[in-house]
Amino acid sequence: MKGVVLSICPEARLVDLCHGISAHNVRAGALELAAAYRDFPAGTIFLAVVDPGVGSARRAIAADASGFQFLAPDNGILTQVFLQTPPERVVEVTEPRYARSTVSRTFEGRDRFAPAAAWLATGVDLAQLGSPVTSWQMLAPRDPRIHGDQISGEVVRVDRFGNLVTNVDRAVIERFADGGGVSIAADTQVIDRIVATYADVPPGCACALFSSSDHLEVAVNGNSATQLLGLGCGTPVTISRAARLA
Repeated sequence: MKGVVLSICPEARLVDLCHGISAHNVRAGALELAAAYRDFPAGTIFLAVVDPGVGSARRAIAADASGFQFLAPDNGILTQVFLQTPPERVVEVTEPRYARSTVSRTFEGRDRFAPAAAWLATGVDLAQLGSPVTSWQMLAPRDPRIHGDQISGEVVRVDRFGNLVTNVDRAVIERFADGGGVSIAADTQVIDRIVATYADVPPGCACALFSSSDHLEVAVNGNSATQLLGLGCGTPVTISRAARLA
């Protein structure tokens, strides 16, 4: 894919966001992309391909959103970006002159998405890639639920260090706690407080803290939480209000 981009636009600067998304995990790709794109300069083109439907009838799309451009399969991988930054325009990528002459049914990232991204980098207008579309695939929400003195969430991403990132963000917890403490239960693992950094607990101990994307994360200082705790995506996480002192 990089070779294709550079053969069309040799002056392109290529930056890898991530190559560690587990196979077919579109939701994890959506979260990784949403966590990173706003740190890049305006005008950046993002090519995101986690594509279990490669070669099928699923569409290829390109979008303008708040000064950025995105190319991706229409399978929900842009869900979190579009929730944060609603797109100004979206087109289906169909114009043959902006793809390779032969498109592999198993590697459209190389033959369809990479050429389209490269042509955008040369200055081709997004509208030239294909016809406008007004709807696109969005992943079903997995929002945390608040009921009584508990928040119910789940692990939605495991990063490359083995940290377990949940769908519960800092704002939800701070409103819920209302200045008090909380305890966290990830499956059977119970953690009695949220710390500021991994080093706030001894090496090898589990902790809970806010990740760089401001979501609650369960981690092990100096090791992999997913390996040591045997937990992964989909693990239920419950946040409870700590008892207040009289």
